[in-house]
Amino acid sequence: MAAVLSAAALELLLLLGAALGSAGATVYFQEQFLDGANWRKRWMNSEYKPDFGKFKLTAGKFYGHPVLDKGLQTSENSKFYAISSRFKPFSNKGKTLVIQYTVKHEQKIDCGGGYVKIFPSNLDQKKLSGDSHYYIMFGPDICGSDTKKVHVILNYKNKPHPIKKLIRCKVDGYTHLYTLIIRPDQTYKVKIDNEMVASGNLEDDLDFLPPKKINDPTVKKPKDWDDRIEIDDPNDVKPEDWDEPEYIMDMRTFICLTVLRTCGVWPHPQIDNPNYSPDYNIYSFENISVIGLDIWQVRSGTIFDNFLITDDEEYAEDFGDETWGKTKGPEKEMNIKQTEEEQARERATEEKYFEQQFKKKLARKTQPGKGRAEKTVTKEEL
Repeated sequence: MAAVLSAAALELLLLLGAALGSAGATVYFQEQFLDGANWRKRWMNSEYKPDFGKFKLTAGKFYGHPVLDKGLQTSENSKFYAISSRFKPFSNKGKTLVIQYTVKHEQKIDCGGGYVKIFPSNLDQKKLSGDSHYYIMFGPDICGSDTKKVHVILNYKNKPHPIKKLIRCKVDGYTHLYTLIIRPDQTYKVKIDNEMVASGNLEDDLDFLPPKKINDPTVKKPKDWDDRIEIDDPNDVKPEDWDEPEYIMDMRTFICLTVLRTCGVWPHPQIDNPNYSPDYNIYSFENISVIGLDIWQVRSGTIFDNFLITDDEEYAEDFGDETWGKTKGPEKEMNIKQTEEEQARERATEEKYFEQQFKKKLARKTQPGKGRAEKTVTKEEL
């Protein structure tokens, strides 16, 4: 197990993080929970519902470092959770926006959210709920075998727009780093563990705007158009020496598309959509000021840590390497060791049980009875 950081070392680490943030990158929000119970001064629980689940600060059952890996963990099963932290309002207009944090589904979650939400400054934190207006929702969501995805949802004109791509999230019990990058050129990138898993253009991959092209309403399909994709070639005659294997190439579609020209799916001519108008600011938000966890979990145990909101992609990557990157290896080693120790304890318990059963049966078998000869029993027989 790694040594616990001293108070001086923790203070130095916090100062180092602040220095790195000021050297070129703008850090709007950074939270590593390195100062113990003081996190309660920065994070506010919602009072919208009286039975919201409670968070606790812990590194979990296995970790890479007992202090650095401490984060907010869900602690009650089948509960909604709502908690948030406020920072100085800012706009990402003309700037890159990076949202990053780590998620550890230590309980190997069966159904529940692991995503974060970014809110405007007018959010009433005590009334935070699933109905609260948010700018961005990002992160993993798991439920059964069907839902194992990373949400990327951006609000545009007071309506949430989810990404059309399916991005698969991590489903094991280890800590993983999730990063969303939104650039002023309206491109985006999603990274997991500092590896890119999705990228593209916001306008293309989220339905913010009407389509650029539409079907020409003045053009109609010819009346004699045949909708069948495949038709028999009336001039085709089987050769006398034709070899009929089990599978052959289907030439009917080829004939339809190259010879007759008037069958199959009709390609409706398209024109520019008169209702389409480009918007070069769909990436930007004003008065970004709150980050929150608004989730439901059937089985609790997820740990959230290493939150970062910045305008610098490189700083975010370095921050991820210095936090998650430094403890991921030891975390896995501790988990493997604990698993092996637990398996050894289970084997020892089983062996002790069977040993006791063997002794009992041996005592019964070796006890002389009426008309019955004594018999020796072996472990193999048992």
